[in-house]
Amino acid sequence: MASPRPEARLEPWKDPAAEPYVRIEKVTKKFGDFVAVHQVSLKIYRGEIFCLLGASGCGKTTLLRMLAGFEQPSEGRIWIDGTDMTGIPPYERPVNMMFQSYALFPHMTVEQNVAFGLKQDGVPKAEIRERVAAMLDLVKLTPFAGRRPHQLSGGQRQRVALARSLIKQPKLLLLDEPLGALDKKLREHTQFELVNLQEKLGVTFVVVTHDQEEAMTLASRIGVMDHGEIVQVGTPSDIYEYPNSRFVADFIGSVNLFEGTLIEDEPDYVRVSAAELGGTFYVSHGVSAPPNATVWVALRPEKITISREQPAGDEDNRVQGVVAEIAYLGDMSIYLVRLATGRTVRITQPNIRRQAAVSAERITWDEEVWLSWDAASPVVVTQ
Repeated sequence: MASPRPEARLEPWKDPAAEPYVRIEKVTKKFGDFVAVHQVSLKIYRGEIFCLLGASGCGKTTLLRMLAGFEQPSEGRIWIDGTDMTGIPPYERPVNMMFQSYALFPHMTVEQNVAFGLKQDGVPKAEIRERVAAMLDLVKLTPFAGRRPHQLSGGQRQRVALARSLIKQPKLLLLDEPLGALDKKLREHTQFELVNLQEKLGVTFVVVTHDQEEAMTLASRIGVMDHGEIVQVGTPSDIYEYPNSRFVADFIGSVNLFEGTLIEDEPDYVRVSAAELGGTFYVSHGVSAPPNATVWVALRPEKITISREQPAGDEDNRVQGVVAEIAYLGDMSIYLVRLATGRTVRITQPNIRRQAAVSAERITWDEEVWLSWDAASPVVVTQ
């Protein structure tokens, strides 16, 4: 697993004196009447892995292409390392881009692919050999230097493309769905390799992905995009634990969302009556909403306790239901519990002990169960 980064590098956005390495200011991109990116402003700091996360068509790749210089903003400005790059062509920017397809030259060896950019720049042959050897060693491809792309696995081709992108020592590396072509197990392994490599080189990465797990693993911060706009920016834990809207709560991970009415609103807690729940939520944080406002409560499946016994306490934060479905996934089990209101609630539980050892104790289909959760677990959103 990747080692933790030093605090000063991890959270420069909390330092009022820190200068952003990339500054995107009110950028809009239109294609005819279609607005692909609308009034986006972002600050990205040196040494970050910043992920733009969103569904297909949300504008994230268009924004990345504007950073690279392949598209020009219809409105707004882009600065990189203090220099206004708006209107500067791609070949004059201190930026390199790694495409989803990898775009390797099939007739060249691994070594030749990695060296290509340096040759184009007229770097002396001795320096090219030295830098290519060091880069191949860094990405663990030295034994494959003489092979061609068709003789490599998907993960190896991905590392060749990464080495070719990094060999010119760009200030900023843009990665468009960099792990999309890999299978799940290899993708998970490569995510940590990518983080370790970035930490060694100190290059600022901006990564576009639609895969929330990939963004959560790679990113120092995530910018969630929807319909051409940035709807929330934060660390992976901020985005997951404190979504600012129903869209973000629903897009990141699994969630149970309940519409309800605000019946008590105090600075340090709120109570929400939810007809779908058939009960009330007591939530240990305040919200900015008028009395009796319609709000939504987001409750993550792993934060719900499921048991046969009625939980102690008052009527808040608990409800009874019947187990409708169970899915065993090895490391965890998913329970779908149908409430008296007809609403189905999703609960996930880790399988800490072997299933055979606890088979008699396990909750099973059609059992009546109680669901309960801590007051700090739900998040109330107003939009």
